[in-house]
Amino acid sequence: MPLSRWSCPEPAAEPAARGIADSVSASTVRRWLRGDAIKPWQYRSWIFIRDPDFRAKAQRVLDLYARTFEGIPLSEDEHVVSSDEKTSVQARCRCPRPRRRAGP
Repeated sequence: MPLSRWSCPEPAAEPAARGIADSVSASTVRRWLRGDAIKPWQYRSWIFIRDPDFRAKAQRVLDLYARTFEGIPLSEDEHVVSSDEKTSVQARCRCPRPRRRAGP
C-alpha cells in the first residue's frame, strides 16, 4: 500500500507486528512525523507509467533499491549511494543573455 494511503494507526501497528516494540500509539507516530517534518500523505509513487519499456529502463535502479546488482545480493559492507534524489533541482547551463540596465 502506498505511504500516501497510511494514516497514523498503520505505522503505529508495525513495530508490534514486527516484534520491535510492544506498542506505539498513533499519537506518538503523529508527533514523530510532525517533529521530523515527514509527510507521508505527500508521498508520490509511479502510478501512471506510460512507457512500455519502463521496467527495462528502470531495472538497474530498482535492483539497487532491492540491494542486488546483476542478480547478486549486495553484502553488508556494500552500499548504494544515490546522488540524484532531488529530481526537481537540475544542473542548467549558464546561457549568455544580453545585459540590461537595472530598473528604477
